Amino acid sequence: MRLGLILSEVGQGFRRNLSMVVSVVLVTFISLTFFGSAILLQLQIGEMKGYWYDRAEVTVYMCIAAIPDCDGADATQEQIDAVSAQLAGDTLGQFVQKVTFETREDAFARFQEEFAGSPIVEIATLDAIAADFRIKLSNPDDSDIIIDSVSGMPGVDEVRDERALLQPIFDVMNAASYTAVGIAALMLVAAVLLISTTIRLSAFSRRRELAIMRLVGASNRFIETPFILEECWPRSSARCSRAGRSSPSCTSS
Repeated sequence: MRLGLILSEVGQGFRRNLSMVVSVVLVTFISLTFFGSAILLQLQIGEMKGYWYDRAEVTVYMCIAAIPDCDGADATQEQIDAVSAQLAGDTLGQFVQKVTFETREDAFARFQEEFAGSPIVEIATLDAIAADFRIKLSNPDDSDIIIDSVSGMPGVDEVRDERALLQPIFDVMNAASYTAVGIAALMLVAAVLLISTTIRLSAFSRRRELAIMRLVGASNRFIETPFILEECWPRSSARCSRAGRSSPSCTSS
């Protein structure tokens, strides 16, 4: 097989179908970029979920007089002790790794530290802050057990799973990654159609040359190689070169 002749045929094909070749390169590049971005984003979402879910806590907020559902009364010390005993008991103790009780004073000090410089700090008062239990679970998936057991106890205003605050963020990121995968799939289909169309047009424009090659005894491989190189060379893809004899996107009609 004469390499010089094949390369000259490839060069002529590039000149004849330059715009189509550029379109194939751009479409393939964009589709692979979307596909790679989707994979990286999904991996990052998995890493973030593992990191934040392991650190997510269940918070039990005790009643304060400012909350209507608490009948205008603060949680008593007996009610706080009852919740503490429930969390440390044999039933829930096996699911709890660590329990931290935060008094109203401690919660108010933390609130002032976290929102320092915000106008809300100036209008907030100690009476608007509730004492709470911050519960670190051995397995974050057991949060429903804690919520069902503690909710409704006297003096308990709300039991909140912090994972519920993170889930909407992960839902948006998952939707973005799935959208990127869908766009990549459409772009790959478009790339395959463009490649197939380019090969067909190139073959049709040189149909007389191909007929002469067949008459003089040229092999199918000799005839097909320039068309394969025209599609595979611009993308510098070893995959396409290996699949040139069998892939629908790299064979002539």
